[in-house]
Amino acid sequence: MQEIQMPAVPAPPTLAAPQPASGFVRFAKDSFAGTVGGIAVTMVGHPFDTVKVRLQTQPSVNPIYNGAIDCVKKTLQWEGVPGLYKGVTSPLAGQMFFRATLFSAFGASKRWLGTNADGTTRDLTTADYYKAGFITGAAAAFTEAPIDFYKSQIQVQMVRAKADPTYKAPYTSVGECIKATVRYSGFKAPFQGLSATLLRNAPANAIYLGSFEVLKQQASKYYGCAPKDLSAPVVMAAGGTGGILYWLAIFPVDVIKSAMMTDSIDPAQRKYPTIPSTAKALWAEGGLSRFYRGFSPCIMRAAPANAVMLFTVDRVSHLLSDH
Repeated sequence: MQEIQMPAVPAPPTLAAPQPASGFVRFAKDSFAGTVGGIAVTMVGHPFDTVKVRLQTQPSVNPIYNGAIDCVKKTLQWEGVPGLYKGVTSPLAGQMFFRATLFSAFGASKRWLGTNADGTTRDLTTADYYKAGFITGAAAAFTEAPIDFYKSQIQVQMVRAKADPTYKAPYTSVGECIKATVRYSGFKAPFQGLSATLLRNAPANAIYLGSFEVLKQQASKYYGCAPKDLSAPVVMAAGGTGGILYWLAIFPVDVIKSAMMTDSIDPAQRKYPTIPSTAKALWAEGGLSRFYRGFSPCIMRAAPANAVMLFTVDRVSHLLSDH
């Protein structure tokens, strides 16, 4: 019997292995995710930040506010809801630069720590996540310091006006503030308080971002899923916890930073020119308790604001990585 020859079936085309994203693409994705998260945290957390800065910088003698609730009430009474968002244009306008630096530096730090000398990759250890956070905090300080400086200068104007009836605000907007400070100090003007920002940011972000990543890793093992598949409540809980740990670790340094940033823009009139002199002056004003002024609104803000921001960044990053 004659054998029937079946036509050959062509082999399916071989699909090229997906190529890793270029450095620029990774930077762009990290930056976009960070910017979206930064806008979210600013809108949620700025009123708490305004209360924190005003409590931190009000005079020790005849204080304007009796506490966080009193500060909120008086702010609404004197300035309405916009008063809680004083200086918000600075952090909003700066989110692209600050969050781009923060999350692109964090992504790059994790990739660098996860690459061996021969170019092969390895899984990050718990210590690696905290190291990446430390590197990230130091790098991001140079973009965060100017944003915080201009924001703080605008936020404290009401405090000064109530403490001194003769006080007249030298500027009423961030734009005017930039012009005034540059006249005094030139290109160095936005970095008033940079040293305290560095002292705060590096260890704080090591704890903040490191804890967030470690908590996600532990949760993914517990639930038996990849970190990107964790539920929203779990990711937000990790972000909120990281935010609380951030402020518990370094709040006194933040008080020093606020004092330096809200000091006179004229170098000749500054009360707080350096970290040691600022710490000494604040201790003289009220001892240890002086370094925890504004702590309650800060902690109240920490969980919801950071839960929203880190969840947003996490989800946007995973969404972009799938495309």
